[in-house]
Amino acid sequence: MAEFLEFLLHAERHLLTFIEHYGTLIYVLLFLIIFCETGLVVTPFLPGDSLLFAAGAIAAQGLMNPWILAVVIFVAAVLGDAVNYAIGKWCGPKVFHSETNRFLNRNHLLKAQAFYEKYGGRAIILARFVPIVRTFAPFVAGIGRMSYPKFFAYNVIGAFLWVAIFVGAGCLFGNLPFVRSNIKIVILGIIIVSVLPIVWELWVARRERLAAKTVE
Repeated sequence: MAEFLEFLLHAERHLLTFIEHYGTLIYVLLFLIIFCETGLVVTPFLPGDSLLFAAGAIAAQGLMNPWILAVVIFVAAVLGDAVNYAIGKWCGPKVFHSETNRFLNRNHLLKAQAFYEKYGGRAIILARFVPIVRTFAPFVAGIGRMSYPKFFAYNVIGAFLWVAIFVGAGCLFGNLPFVRSNIKIVILGIIIVSVLPIVWELWVARRERLAAKTVE
């Protein structure tokens, strides 16, 4: 855990070291990290937002081509979500077969389907900006049987906005003296802002549970 946090807070330094030793293979590394983070349900812990910003900051130094960087991450993000959707579509219903299991309940499958019928597009796009949720959203969309053309459209829009905002911010601000001298604080700030929606949802859910107990 300590090593993972160290990588998150010093993503730029680690990427620079990789570039120094392996050059253009940095694009392959970034592709694999983003693809796994978005495409494999078991790897929601991989860095996303902070990594994109750090990569953009390095591109601003001329050590990576910003356009190639953006395209590589965009393709990885779209393909990752597509694979995750497929896993949810083909494996999800087999997992959610129990009528009594508290977590793997078929009722959850039906609720997921209803949720994505109503909020699907917005959920897929917004999920791009929330760690962990970003990994599970396409999986649940597949379970909920959202049509693939609809999912693909939102997948592309979300990936484009995600890459444009974070890589773009890194390219635009990564070379500013203040950002360069406080890159660790900036990345920490990005991580904190990214997890705020999760904290908010947990707080709201807790209040609702307490309110329900009070009514009872």
